[in-house]
Parts: sequence; C-alpha cells; structure tokens
Amino acid sequence: MTGYGFLSTYPPTQCGLATFSAALLKHLTAPGSGDTAGVVRVVDSPQSTSPDGVVAQLVNGRPGATTMAAARLNEFDVAVIQHEYGIYGGRDGEDVLRVLGRLEVPSIVVLHTVLASPSLHQRQVLERIADAADATVVMSETAARRLKETYLVDPDRVVVIPHGALAGKHLSPPPSVNPFAPPGAGTTLPTVLTWGLIGPGKGIEWAVDAFGALRESGVDARYLVAGQTHPKVLERDGESYRDSLRARAATAGVADRVEFDASYRDTPTLMELVRHADIVLLPYESSEQVTSGVLIEAVAARRPVVATDFPHARELLSGGAGLLVPHRDAVAMAGALGRIITEPGLAASMSARSSRIAPSLDWSAVADRYRRLAGALSDSPARVAA
Repeated sequence: MTGYGFLSTYPPTQCGLATFSAALLKHLTAPGSGDTAGVVRVVDSPQSTSPDGVVAQLVNGRPGATTMAAARLNEFDVAVIQHEYGIYGGRDGEDVLRVLGRLEVPSIVVLHTVLASPSLHQRQVLERIADAADATVVMSETAARRLKETYLVDPDRVVVIPHGALAGKHLSPPPSVNPFAPPGAGTTLPTVLTWGLIGPGKGIEWAVDAFGALRESGVDARYLVAGQTHPKVLERDGESYRDSLRARAATAGVADRVEFDASYRDTPTLMELVRHADIVLLPYESSEQVTSGVLIEAVAARRPVVATDFPHARELLSGGAGLLVPHRDAVAMAGALGRIITEPGLAASMSARSSRIAPSLDWSAVADRYRRLAGALSDSPARVAA
C-alpha cells in the first residue's frame, strides 16, 4: 500500500495538467489497489474551497508556500510532481525547486513539455529539476530523446510512460446514427472533430479554411469544434477568437458545415462524442508538442487522425494510425481529410493500427507503470540527493 502526494494544478482548474493529475490519481487509487493519494494544488491565489483529495494549496508567490508544500508531500510515501514552466512561481517556474529541495521522500517529476530550443535559464531550471528528482517521466520517445540530447540529465533516471486514455475502455464500434448530430442535419455526413480548450495557437483557422477547400473539391463533411474558450483567453479577449472563426467560416463558404459547440461536457460524455467522430483533426500550430492528451484519446478511441506534423503526432501516427500534414497548410489538410473520407479501406486500416496501440494507453495500464516505478524507488537502498 502506497500513499502518493501530488503537486499539480487540479480541477476545477481547466488545464491539461489538472486533467492528467485527476485521471492518474483516480486510477492509482482504484478500488482494490489499497493505495491512497492527496494533492497539493498549485494556484495563483488562495481558493476558498478545496475539491475532494486536495490536502493543501501552494499559492504562488506566498511566503513559506513552498516549505509548506514540501512538508505536506513528505507525509506521503512518494511525491509526484507535474511540471510545466508556466504553473509555478519565479522565473521560468523555478520556485518548484524549493519544493524539490525539501523533499524527504522519493520523487517522480512528470515533464509535460520538453523544449527543443530552451533559453539558457529554461534549460538550467529543467536540468536542476531532473537532478533533484529520483525519476523523470516523459510521455513519448521523442521527449526522452530530446531531453537526453539537449539537456544535461542522467539518462538512467529518465522513464517513458505514455499519457493515459479513457476512450480505450469502450471498444465497441459506434452505432450508425450519431446521437450528437444536430437535429434536422444530414446525419450521414462524415463528422470531423476537434476538441479541447479553444484559443489562438490551436490552428482552428486553418482547419476552417481546409473545409472551404474540401467543399470546393466536391467532398462534403461536417466540422465540429467542441470545447470552451481557454479561461485565460476568455479573461483577456472574451470570445473574440471564436467570433473570428465563425466569420472565417462564413468567408470560406462553410458556415453551414462548421459548428462551434462551447457546451461543458463531463468526461464520459466527451468520450462518447469522440467515439462518434469519423475523423479527429488536430490542426495545432506548435511544432514543439511532445505530448498531446487529445491525440492519445483519439488513438485510444480507434479514430482516424489528421494532425499537423508536431513531434508526438509524428511518433504516434507514423505506423499508419493517421496522416500528418504541414503546419498552417489548409490545402494539405483538406487533401488528407478527403483521402480518409473517399479512399476505400483507409479509415478502417487506420482504426486497425490504432487498435494495436490502444491497450498500452489505457489509464489502468499507465497507472500500473507509475505504481511499479514508485515501488522501485521506495525499495532502492539509497536515494539520489536533491
């Protein structure tokens, strides 16, 4: 029986790290496991309420906050630290080093971003984090290779464990009628889905343009963009980005085929939506992304994928589970979508390839790997000094 102390953002915060931590915690402490967990939630200002499982808050910039966070994490058997530069206080999030330096229990740091061209200070911060941790987890072979080639880290303490997925638990094919299709719409139209928090950098404008090119080529399909606007984008710009996308769809002549659905969906409902998509489209602009939870869920759901050529997509789709296209290339995106929609057998072959990958991505399997890693660290006769 192991107690896991998490340091991370956490729901109701809306971000990838929060969602990841909640899912990993849930599966580590699944009934019958005997394991327990608690979260030191990273926040920018004190929160009046604490969600279930949260034992403390690390308020960025508050005096003594990092000392308190370390003390709470030391009450568990293993500390699991989620890392992104932007969630911790200090320059490039360096305040997390104050927590790591005070830990007395084995620590696992999970890196959600490994930059190919970091600034000198970003590189130094990440190297010090990896040096302080007993194990550093990355979620793709690309990230592991980048970490070992660009940063001064001990390669023997770098472990690859993929991002987990929920969709893989539901293996039956979707019914022929999509319950999420809008009433009165042509429900036989292929549905292309993009989902997640919406904001600049997601590349959705290029996807909208691609649907204009797709219609001009004589291929008809529906594009559903499901997700709320990112809270920080909403606070800064309101819904101007989403409004600009609607205007772009009108200009491209596809306003009747592009739908923006900002409804909140809990995880089961979202997974149902993913399983009913004919194609998942990831039009991201970033060329740095070495981990994508959306990509993992799409592959686990056995959906054909079209993605821009970011590192994690290149790694996961190169075996035939999807098609890669250049960034900001609407014509190439339209061509890839058109191939999957019209080329006999292509979508089925992509789904078959995904089926071979999916079992290793299931959250239960991922949690087991963290459990084994934690056990190995706890059994080690000597910890690496922070």
